[in-house]
Amino acid sequence: MSELFKKKYDRTPSDKRDRVPPGQYVAEKFPVLHYGDVPTYHDVENEWDLRVWGEIEAPARFSFAEFRALPTMTITTDIHCVNRWSKLDTRWEGVQFREFLQHIPPLKPSARYVMAHCEHGFTTNVPLDVLLEDDALLAYKYEGEELTPEHGYPLRLLTPRKYFWKSAKWLRGIEFMAEDRPGFWERYGYNNNADPWKEERYAEE
Repeated sequence: MSELFKKKYDRTPSDKRDRVPPGQYVAEKFPVLHYGDVPTYHDVENEWDLRVWGEIEAPARFSFAEFRALPTMTITTDIHCVNRWSKLDTRWEGVQFREFLQHIPPLKPSARYVMAHCEHGFTTNVPLDVLLEDDALLAYKYEGEELTPEHGYPLRLLTPRKYFWKSAKWLRGIEFMAEDRPGFWERYGYNNNADPWKEERYAEE
């Protein structure tokens, strides 16, 4: 990070600098960045569902009410955007991905990757191992309130160990895969692995 960049953007408290990956600055607000228009639901309880398929013994579907009836947990975590901002101590509530697996048919042994399918055809890919970590959620509340439409209402993926584009908004489908394949931004030059601590922002030339 250049000295000019530090002076202009970096407001990281000295006792929290070890929590901020290289090339990042701490944001006070929560920037809104996304592909496509913000979806509008006039009757979310009847218009929205979550579908699950792929390397699984049988496909599954959750209505809005069925998904909201699943056990929830709250976590506090830091998030890091590829556009260089980080936000510390963010609080999220939702269904832990590992818990979610207890409410769908068993995965096949071949399941190793997940593709998140969202509104407007947006997709992003994540290794299943990452989603089995304690901090991976299917999140629908932020700081104790329902997600706003701009931040992914009614459901988004939360994968804090990756750059934030992997925490896909407006989630509608979860596909379990035997082989990895790139999602939307990964096809357009973003790094497939997206580790903020290694600055894996963009694909290698």
